[in-house]
Amino acid sequence: MGLSIWQILIVVLLLVLLFGRGKISELMGDMAKGIKSFKKGMAEDPDEAPKVAEQRDQTIDVTPSKSEQGKDNA
Repeated sequence: MGLSIWQILIVVLLLVLLFGRGKISELMGDMAKGIKSFKKGMAEDPDEAPKVAEQRDQTIDVTPSKSEQGKDNA
């Protein structure tokens, strides 16, 4: 049940006929740029990760004050 070389060639030929050579190469170029950008983003500023974790660990009090509680009941 494996794909033969002829089946692969037919699929490639259909893709080229549907999208054209230029469009396929453009898509591959965009994909390569995306991968490079992702790798660059993963490699940039490893010091920033602990700062974000510290900000996430801070507790924020969201309990309404007594004056605000009285306004809601009115």
